[in-house]
Amino acid sequence: MSEPEIENEIDASRAPLLDHLIELRRRLLYCMAALVVAFGVSYFFAEDIFAFLVQPLLSAGQKTVIYTQIFEAFFVKVKVAFFAAMMISFPVIANQLWQFVAPGLYRKEKRALLPFILATPVLFIGGAALAYYMAIPMALHFLLSFQGNVGGVNQEALPAIGNYLSFVMQFLFAFGLAFLLPVLLMLLERAGIVTRKQLIAARRYAIVGATAIAAVLTPPDLMSQVLLAVPLILLYEVAIIGIWFTERKRHKEAGTDIVEA
Repeated sequence: MSEPEIENEIDASRAPLLDHLIELRRRLLYCMAALVVAFGVSYFFAEDIFAFLVQPLLSAGQKTVIYTQIFEAFFVKVKVAFFAAMMISFPVIANQLWQFVAPGLYRKEKRALLPFILATPVLFIGGAALAYYMAIPMALHFLLSFQGNVGGVNQEALPAIGNYLSFVMQFLFAFGLAFLLPVLLMLLERAGIVTRKQLIAARRYAIVGATAIAAVLTPPDLMSQVLLAVPLILLYEVAIIGIWFTERKRHKEAGTDIVEA
């Protein structure tokens, strides 16, 4: 890109502070409107959504949930609706964020950032799906296995509806956010905070960190921890490979050779 073209891009991206604030308010209003509409729809279908979330519990053989506080069932319904509304409105929120940020970016920066925005919901849903279909059922089978006769006393699991929802949401968000690791590392590399060589050198520490994160975010059963730790380690390697490809592309455009680690 020639210098006059760069200057034109800079001039086109400039705007008074008041215009930026007005634009930010408009984008936030769109986000709030999307969230409110999604919440209204989700609240109407809250029982169906909770019926979906409770399937792992049914598969584990537990057919009863209780609520011990008068308003607990109502608040659970609100939490389910808000949880679903965040998922449904995320594409709109991400698009509004992009529409606000994009005018201030160069053409190359737009091309570099857009794939990360598109990959974020895909990776989050992939992590949440792994949690729902594999990690949560395994964790429930382990945790519910403590039922039975203990010292002559019958020990029975009666999970509260609010506690179960918090348990499921913790798993879904933990796995979903963990799967965003490649996006985070690649953005840090693009910002010049870390390099591919540094990530390769820190591989052993990344393995220890992934194991520690899995131990904190999952129940104490080994399978749940492995199901989170192993994907984290693999995603770390995926990020390194992705950075290598982006480095190769940048060096190719610049007409230089990439230095292998």
